Amino acid sequence: MRGPGAAMQRFLGPLLCLCALRLPAGGGAAARGLDVASYRERVRAMFYHAYEHYLESAFPYDELRPLTCDGQDTWGSFSLTLIDALDTLLILGNVSEFQRVVNVLQDGVDFDIDVNASVFETNIRVVGGLLSAHLLSRKAGLEVEAGWPCSGPLLRMAEEAARKLLPAFQTPTGMPYGTVNLLHGVNPGETPVTCTAGIGTFIVEFATLSHLTGDPVFEDVARKALKALWKNRSDIGLVGNHIDVVTAKWVAQDAGIGAGVDSYFEYLVKGAILLQDKELMSMFLEYNKAIKNYTKFDDWYLWVQMYKGTVSMPVFQSLEAYWPGLQSLIGDVDNAMRTFLNYYTVWKQFGGLPEFYNIPQGYTVDKREGYPLRPELIESAMYLYRATRDPTLLELGRDAVESIEKISKVDCGFATIKDLRDHRLDNRMESFFLAETIKYLYLLFDPDNFIHNDGSDFDVVVTPFGECVLSAGGYIFNTEAHPIDPAALHCCRKRKQEQWEVEDLMREFYSRKKSKKFTLKRAPDRGEGENAKDPEDASSEKPGEKRNSKKSSHSLLSCPSQSFNSKLAVLGQVFLDNT
Repeated sequence: MRGPGAAMQRFLGPLLCLCALRLPAGGGAAARGLDVASYRERVRAMFYHAYEHYLESAFPYDELRPLTCDGQDTWGSFSLTLIDALDTLLILGNVSEFQRVVNVLQDGVDFDIDVNASVFETNIRVVGGLLSAHLLSRKAGLEVEAGWPCSGPLLRMAEEAARKLLPAFQTPTGMPYGTVNLLHGVNPGETPVTCTAGIGTFIVEFATLSHLTGDPVFEDVARKALKALWKNRSDIGLVGNHIDVVTAKWVAQDAGIGAGVDSYFEYLVKGAILLQDKELMSMFLEYNKAIKNYTKFDDWYLWVQMYKGTVSMPVFQSLEAYWPGLQSLIGDVDNAMRTFLNYYTVWKQFGGLPEFYNIPQGYTVDKREGYPLRPELIESAMYLYRATRDPTLLELGRDAVESIEKISKVDCGFATIKDLRDHRLDNRMESFFLAETIKYLYLLFDPDNFIHNDGSDFDVVVTPFGECVLSAGGYIFNTEAHPIDPAALHCCRKRKQEQWEVEDLMREFYSRKKSKKFTLKRAPDRGEGENAKDPEDASSEKPGEKRNSKKSSHSLLSCPSQSFNSKLAVLGQVFLDNT
């Protein structure tokens, strides 16, 4: 029987070879007669139709109400659509609007308010959106602070928002409450029951914050929550849907890959890649075995009782459509494609994915017939197209554009589809439509976007802690599709700085004592790649200055020769070792 280590190498090998390989643009699109450029421009037009009407009719509210052309606050009064759409602006190439919105957010968003906010949603949308925008600021032409990416106004905003969430983690188990008051902390009467995803979806944003700011508290609470879920899995290796964060008793014992659980599994994989963490990947691979053993039937995934493995709900939920994309990230492309094609048949049946679909009956579930313009199937198509270039995946993108424009487009934006059977609409446009759905559609049709960089282009940035490589690709999308540059996590080494400060104090001490002269050499940061140099040699360069950045003549390490850590590092850094 293979252990987790062997499985990890087996799954990660194909993933990282695919990420390091630059596939020819266009792929099989021409064979099917699909005009990729035309659909890319239609997606761009969809974005601006929604975005401009949000600005005209809804800002500064969180979301647009497209049927009445006004706005509403939904997740905390943060001008949420503006935060969620910010990095999409840059992916579409709109540098000037990105810069304008950054200034608007700095002047207008206040987290010191008496509002009950979802810990989960505030993290993925607000903290994730601000972190992504912070790390993309230089690419967008903003003048960054000395010390960037280890400092900056958007980073400070992200940190402020995340600190407002920390009281939720003060439980006996380390698993957070689902809601927190941004001014007063957790309300005394707050329910201790939280969904699994609401506990296990913090490691990407919180670890990024810890690495950039030097404060370990964020990553520490995120890891403690992840491990608490792992500790409380059932004897057959499954987790339920809702748990009491005080007593660690499972309240809802349905196990599956969909709503209430989904992004927990996603963040184990993405956290493993972002942090080069074997333990997180081992946890996911153990879960993956149990999921295949107990929930998978004919390339569908059902809901089962977490302790017995018996089927409790034979339904497909639209939120589960992220799973093929996640499978592709661990290299399980064949299984991913088979499951994707199952989900695509549902899309073809209705022109969208209903929230619940009864698999045996082949039809929607009562009161779950709606499609709120979710991104998950498009997200999986984007990942799988990068891996396979199968033109079927572009056809899904085409169908999504046609369906959304035909059914959902109204004068003031795009409206949630309340019922896919008769195309009735609801008066809401969720912020994830601009953050995720449009972004993944655009990236599906834009093979040369900077997000798809394979490491051949990169920037070397000088920080107060030495040099680091940025913009080399391998972006990790959080569950709201906000891209995080994993190389940035290696730019802000506070511990190294503190070591240097001690050495400087020692120099001063010995010079005052007029002792024997000696030199303490600051060792280069060996873990940061072959280009890392002694910061003393960089003293003549300004922090944030770009050096010798474009088109390295060196080749990437080949996938078969890389160790686990080096393989993961290739996703976010460029290594110049040709051995």
